[in-house]
Amino acid sequence: MSRRIAWSERAVPGRPALDTALSRAFLDLVAEGTAPETFRLYRPDDVLAFSSLDAVRPGFREAAAIARDRGFAPMLRLAGGRAAVFLRESLAFAWSVPVAEPRNGVRERFRALAEIVEAALRGLGVDARVGEVPGAYCPGEWSVNARGVRKLMGVGQRIVRGAAHVGGVIVVGASARAREVLTPVYDALGYELDPDAIGAVEEEISGLTPERVARAVRAELVRRFELVPADEAVTDHALARAAAGEARHEVGPAAPSACGAGQ
Repeated sequence: MSRRIAWSERAVPGRPALDTALSRAFLDLVAEGTAPETFRLYRPDDVLAFSSLDAVRPGFREAAAIARDRGFAPMLRLAGGRAAVFLRESLAFAWSVPVAEPRNGVRERFRALAEIVEAALRGLGVDARVGEVPGAYCPGEWSVNARGVRKLMGVGQRIVRGAAHVGGVIVVGASARAREVLTPVYDALGYELDPDAIGAVEEEISGLTPERVARAVRAELVRRFELVPADEAVTDHALARAAAGEARHEVGPAAPSACGAGQ
């Protein structure tokens, strides 16, 4: 029997903290068994997504202010790692997977997502490869890059009792804007960064848009799974729950002393 996954493109334009909280709400509902496995692919706002590790760095308050001054909402995301950028010209994904023992299979879930994105981009003509790029932001072995030199996709994972969240971003365009905000943010946080390692899909193949990349990702999912539309009642329930937790993902002008959540 084919593995069935609910497909959602629901986004919350203009409320990036609620968008992040929605990913957490889906994760919790899947863990509780009140929502099926769900894959959400959507267009985000301009966001600088910080992790709990970033939030305890001495330069976090300055980094958040830099992001805000450049028009990027600073947010606390679900997954770990280092600060990542979400742009209007990118695609965000959030895959909530029911797992009895979520600490098992972490690498397998990373591999599955990375291979889906790699195959989707290769199908569009991009020389996409799975692997870490030296000097990249939020480095990780399950990133997807172009030609081994520029990062295109970053992914992180969060586990709770009963489920796992695999989430991240595919940068389709506007890599110059990504460099302009990430370079000073990483400097404030005390992280090394090679701006030339920041790439975008449209730089590899001219004319590719977020819509075309989204269709390619969906097609790869269809090759592997049975996709069904997400139930609107379940999504509305997730949104209601997300609204209650929206503030936990916001970064105000004064940084919190501790952070336990994030995208």
